[in-house]
Amino acid sequence: MQPIVWLVVLALAVASAAWTITHEELFREAREFCATRSRVSRTIARRKFFYVFTCEYCFSHYVSLFFIALTRYRLLLDDWRGYVIAFFALTAVANLYLSLYARLRVDIKVERLGAEIKSQDVESRKSQSDQRPPGVAAIHDASPIA
Repeated sequence: MQPIVWLVVLALAVASAAWTITHEELFREAREFCATRSRVSRTIARRKFFYVFTCEYCFSHYVSLFFIALTRYRLLLDDWRGYVIAFFALTAVANLYLSLYARLRVDIKVERLGAEIKSQDVESRKSQSDQRPPGVAAIHDASPIA
């Protein structure tokens, strides 16, 4: 049970680090530099090296290696094979978290945009009703004749 708890917790740390470096404003300049270098470098090795810092999936592998080395985390087996299994499991769970977080952000953005559109629509209707001359009712304002 304890190795699984470690897996869940370490994967959160891996996902957080990978997302922060590859997406958040704090590292924007460095990420833009790396993105440019990944396109214009002469050798394929340099292009791939710089690309790693722009892709959360790719970068999560290196962050996983870092956390495994830092914690000496092994999964299932107590020898080198435990490190290999831990590496792939940690990367997989971290990328699951990254995918869920990305989806959550999209859903939040869609909700925000929907609320903004509704707010603009209400403001638009309000300004249109304020522009009508006094005593003139809009068609939808008039009550039906009984």
